[in-house]
Amino acid sequence: MSPRRQKMLISLATGAAAAATFTAVGVPSAQAQDPPRVLVFSKTAGFRHSSIPVGVQAIEELGGGAGMVVDATEDAGAFTPENLSRYRAVVFLSTTGDVLDAGQQEAFESYISSGGGYAGVHAASDTEYDWPWYGGLVGAYFKNHPAIQPAVVRVADRAHGSTAHLGSEWPRTDEWYNYRANPRERVHVLATLDESTYSGGDMGDHPIAWCQEYAGGRAWYTGGGHTEDSYAEPDFRAHLLGGIRYAAGLARADCRPENGYTPLFDGSGTEGWRQAGPGGFTLADGTLTSHDGLGMLWYSAREFQAYSLKLDWRLAGDDNSGVFIGFPPSDDPWSAVNNGYEVQIDATDTPDRTTGSVYGFQAADIAARDAALNPPGDWNTFELRVCGERLRVYLNGVKINDFTNQDPVRSLRQGHIGIQNHGTGDEVSFRSIRIKELSYPARRPVRPDRERTP
Repeated sequence: MSPRRQKMLISLATGAAAAATFTAVGVPSAQAQDPPRVLVFSKTAGFRHSSIPVGVQAIEELGGGAGMVVDATEDAGAFTPENLSRYRAVVFLSTTGDVLDAGQQEAFESYISSGGGYAGVHAASDTEYDWPWYGGLVGAYFKNHPAIQPAVVRVADRAHGSTAHLGSEWPRTDEWYNYRANPRERVHVLATLDESTYSGGDMGDHPIAWCQEYAGGRAWYTGGGHTEDSYAEPDFRAHLLGGIRYAAGLARADCRPENGYTPLFDGSGTEGWRQAGPGGFTLADGTLTSHDGLGMLWYSAREFQAYSLKLDWRLAGDDNSGVFIGFPPSDDPWSAVNNGYEVQIDATDTPDRTTGSVYGFQAADIAARDAALNPPGDWNTFELRVCGERLRVYLNGVKINDFTNQDPVRSLRQGHIGIQNHGTGDEVSFRSIRIKELSYPARRPVRPDRERTP
């Protein structure tokens, strides 16, 4: 067996172990048993959607194909602590009105606070208006809707499991809800409606799918799913399955609210970026994919000081790449290696040289990293938060490294950013590179050897 093939098998096993570890994190012990179970709840005390039966059938089919056991009920009596503890997630499928009594509400709140998951579909937002806790869980309450019609959905997050399969535009037909309030400040928006593409939208900024960590658990919501045809659409079915898997803790994502970021790479082109060294990146479907090397694509337009840098990345298998920060301008990729810091992306290596490590300087918290990591083939999200000489690394919303520079030759206080193409056979993809500049006092003067114009 070749060393690379052997390393690949180790990588896949590591990814599976990481996924298995995560499924047991943040959920009651009874829920950590295999196979994972999901409860679909579709009781209505108001308008009843004719799509509910086909929706239940679709979730049963999707769940079965993904190794989940799906139970469906309209009996609110299922909301007891003992019964709910059997499930990784509860799906509210076009529920309407007041569907749970006070004791059942208390049981569901306890379930979520113990690490359970919630997935809301369409009229789940037309439910329990007098239960503020539920309003926070679903994210926003229904207000009204125009007639069923085509519209364009703008996909804001192409790393989350419910939207990663989509392009930046998702044209489809449904009943498009307006909501009583915009949830953006409280949730992580996955997709929005382009109100210029249909009639009757009244929100301007119009989130239509989102996720969040809420009261100790996970929550995902989609406004789609009114029509029976929705549940036959491959893209909507994948959207639904991805949301349920997130709610069930079977896939990780950064679902913290995200506002104020400026795109450095939005998928449309690489203006402001330059290739240093051999190899490079191929741009297709809004995605940069590495080939050959050792080289680096770096943002040469300007340097950054205090900031939060976010980017989405995916390994094809046992591959190698990294994100460079804090280096002076240079078309020599080794300048970034020798003068900056690399946050590593690698499925397998020694602890200080694997995913989340500050390469060669400080290993990640491996237990936290493994619990947060999606395996090769799935997307992950990094946040690199730089303030002064401190670097914090977040993987899918979980802090996995906290590093302080003490090297007098290097400085995190000012520099460029770049992504590495490591070498032949290493296939790593990147999407949605964005940055938010932060205020940080008492910046150290720039060293003379760094005073170069890009």
